[in-house]
Amino acid sequence: MDRTHPDWIDETRPWMPPEHATPEGIVGVGGALRPETLLNAYSSGIFPWFNEGDPIIWWSPDPRCIVEFDSFHTPKRLAATIRKNPFRISVNEAFPEVIAACGEREEGTWLTDTMIAAYVELHRLGHAHSLECWAGDELAGGIYGVAVGGLFAGESMFFRRTDASKIALVKLVERLKERGYELFDLQIINDHTSQFGALEIPRSEYLERVKNAVAKPGMSFV
Repeated sequence: MDRTHPDWIDETRPWMPPEHATPEGIVGVGGALRPETLLNAYSSGIFPWFNEGDPIIWWSPDPRCIVEFDSFHTPKRLAATIRKNPFRISVNEAFPEVIAACGEREEGTWLTDTMIAAYVELHRLGHAHSLECWAGDELAGGIYGVAVGGLFAGESMFFRRTDASKIALVKLVERLKERGYELFDLQIINDHTSQFGALEIPRSEYLERVKNAVAKPGMSFV
């Protein structure tokens, strides 16, 4: 990775252009998780992902996982559960609690204290959002992500009650579609998201769609 590349001069963009990524999708190492840097990253099709004790690592994988709103699929059993309204749904009511809960995994997590603090600050500034599922006063599940223009980058989700994270995802997609978002990024596909119709597209296509999405004016998650 060539740190003499002109893009390394700007500390708010400590990465190379995604087309120069490593085979794994790494485009940069170092920098800081400042709000301006994070917003620049998401607007460029890049996100941070690293373990405790490691330097910040910036990624732009190929292919990229997204949700196409028109082909999003709610499994039949889950749809039946949703019709029973098992949870109260809220937006931005408990962002710090949601992101902290996403980091509570026995197998370990990439959500370090530094990462959590950075996204809580991004939330305070109006760029990161959460959707929560409540069972009475208990936070049963939720999901959070970053919004830039017509892009929403889903970061992580959690559940404490059966189906709470899945219902949070469904309600988030409904909200994004209703409010005119153009691109829902899930970064890397997994078994959990593929059952809803998440798919992979080439990075080149993703980067073009990001450029168009973040330029969309007048967007509001809330």
